[in-house]
Amino acid sequence: MSKTNPVKTTALNTPVKKTNPAKPVAIKTVSTKAPAVKPVVAKVAANAAAKKVVAEKTEPAKVVKAIKEKTPKLKMERDSFTMPKAEYAQLNVLKDRLEKLNQPAKKSELLRAGIMQLSAMTDAALKAALSKVPTIKTGRPKKK
Repeated sequence: MSKTNPVKTTALNTPVKKTNPAKPVAIKTVSTKAPAVKPVVAKVAANAAAKKVVAEKTEPAKVVKAIKEKTPKLKMERDSFTMPKAEYAQLNVLKDRLEKLNQPAKKSELLRAGIMQLSAMTDAALKAALSKVPTIKTGRPKKK
């Protein structure tokens, strides 16, 4: 037999009073009046407050930590596109080259880097680069 705590036993044996949610429950109010303070206690409190003021004046100024500004979270956009297999394979070739240079990258990072390079081009250079890219039929390829 195991021994049980007598407090737990009485708590378990007492019936639980169920409340009706439709009935309002009386709420006890707490008095906001401050208790009367004896003069001796008031003197001790005044001395403690005076010591605290003196201590605050003698302490060196605390360094306030700079609050880090939160950068706004970037909203992501998901999209799909069609690309010839030969050009898609170039993504893996570029990924391998970057791994050898100790700078691994994901496909999305490579595409974003390409977009940065295209947007930095002049209008004439951009037009020339796009004229080298053949136009392909968009959409999903048919299943064989």
